[in-house]
Amino acid sequence: MKRVLVIVPFAMSADNLLLRQQQLSGLRLGADLEFVYRPVKAGPVNYSSHHDFVLADAANFEAGCRAQDEGFAAVCIDTMSDSGVAALRSVLDIPVFGPGRVSMLTALMLGDRFSILTMASRWKPLYKKALDELGLHHKCASVRAIEVPPDNQALLSGKEEEVFPLLEAAGRKAIEQDGAEVLILGSTTMHQAHAWLQQRLPVPIVNPGPVSYQIAQAMLGAGLTHSRVGYPRPLHPRLDMLEAMLAAGQASSRAGG
Repeated sequence: MKRVLVIVPFAMSADNLLLRQQQLSGLRLGADLEFVYRPVKAGPVNYSSHHDFVLADAANFEAGCRAQDEGFAAVCIDTMSDSGVAALRSVLDIPVFGPGRVSMLTALMLGDRFSILTMASRWKPLYKKALDELGLHHKCASVRAIEVPPDNQALLSGKEEEVFPLLEAAGRKAIEQDGAEVLILGSTTMHQAHAWLQQRLPVPIVNPGPVSYQIAQAMLGAGLTHSRVGYPRPLHPRLDMLEAMLAAGQASSRAGG
């Protein structure tokens, strides 16, 4: 059986990790594929500034940098920021995927222009980074934020009655006013809203985490991985230093630092 490592970008309890694992519900994945969810040792409290983005890159990189040696066949990052993807590709030969790029490129297989539905405007720099790198600003009709504080631990649990209608309203505006032909959920933490929204909105809605899992499955089946020309190996790898940094960060977090 092939195993895929899913790196969860926050330290969390086993119960909260189960909410992330629910992204597998309803997916038709082969019986020979197992997804293993692993939280980072330490990292930012949220993803709301460039300070957080730097910490997230290091945290996700450390969590997966030994994945190939551990016997994993692929790695998926459980955040639309794609934090750590490029760094992991530089040290791993197995394929590494982030849902940010995957969801945008998938959207363009389903329609000509897409909009992103997100919880908060502070997340917009995450999407801008991916759009800059892909050169796809002209394909993004809008980013619609409902301005509800995100919860990266409990996700949308307990807030469905408040959040789901707001996302539906934002989606309708994206379609009717902005010209979106496809919608993308702006975070893997929003996956619980996908089925509800898809029943009510007239365009495809890309659920970023599950789509990245299915892309990983397809690439494994095709025997494809990232380009070593595009992601050259480091001349002097310092994974030992990286692991020591995150171990110290974990100890500091547990001590209340």
